[in-house]
Amino acid sequence: MNLEEYFARTGYKGSTEKQDLETLTNIFQHHIRAVPFENLSIHCGEKITLELEHVYNKIVQRKRGGWCMENNQLLGWVLKGLGYDTSFLGAYVFNPQQNAYATRMTHLMVKVIIDGKAYIVDGGFGVSYQMWQPMELVSGKEQPQAPGVFRFTEKNGTWYLEKMRRKQYIPNQSFSNSDLLEKKECRKVYMFSLEPRTVEDFRFQCTYLQTSPDSLFTRKSICTLQTANGFRALIGWTLTETTYNYKENMDLVEFVTLEDEEVEKALKEKFNITLERKLVPINVKAPYTI
Repeated sequence: MNLEEYFARTGYKGSTEKQDLETLTNIFQHHIRAVPFENLSIHCGEKITLELEHVYNKIVQRKRGGWCMENNQLLGWVLKGLGYDTSFLGAYVFNPQQNAYATRMTHLMVKVIIDGKAYIVDGGFGVSYQMWQPMELVSGKEQPQAPGVFRFTEKNGTWYLEKMRRKQYIPNQSFSNSDLLEKKECRKVYMFSLEPRTVEDFRFQCTYLQTSPDSLFTRKSICTLQTANGFRALIGWTLTETTYNYKENMDLVEFVTLEDEEVEKALKEKFNITLERKLVPINVKAPYTI
């Protein structure tokens, strides 16, 4: 494993000499635009494991993506290797259908401290809730980014992330009531504490999420990638392309339904993913919004 090979994978050619916010942001943005958030292994007969060498091989050498425990573990390794002060945190993801936070800590992200300030670096959420810049860990401060306005709030030691979106223009009106569309303008994303975590804290969750019939990830095949002006998502057979700020305070959300034989081509052309095993797409109704 080496950093040069990782940077070749993400296309980053900038400096690595300074451990500052500008460098961190640049490295981070190259990652989320090159490495998809995806769970395709579950739906093509592969097992997701959390050994760093396996994650590195999958994402860097096989040019795949991964979910939060893979993407953010790799990002944490890269940043630590560059000399950043990093640690892992764990979050409980909000479930909009149940209007409640999950009872299992399933989301891993990275905390980075620069010049005494703490930032959250999360390259493993995907779709419209994927931050594009490290977020300063400050309660109540609105932090506008291209995807929308993010905000942390802290209450009694628990931190909450929420996001405010723009209006949406959907040319294909047959998708205007799709359960993939976020209906609320302000949406809770996850909650977390500042207790440091290790990858070991996620081993049970990693197995549970890829085997339980109650898991979102066994009920939907997901591949999403951030672009220069929005993001793409392939959920089951539904391909979505979102353009942020298409018009003032308006995002363009374009939907198309693929045939079975078009899925593999879309993965290659839209996400630069070539699978070694046959994918079986799935999209059972479950809470997952873009």
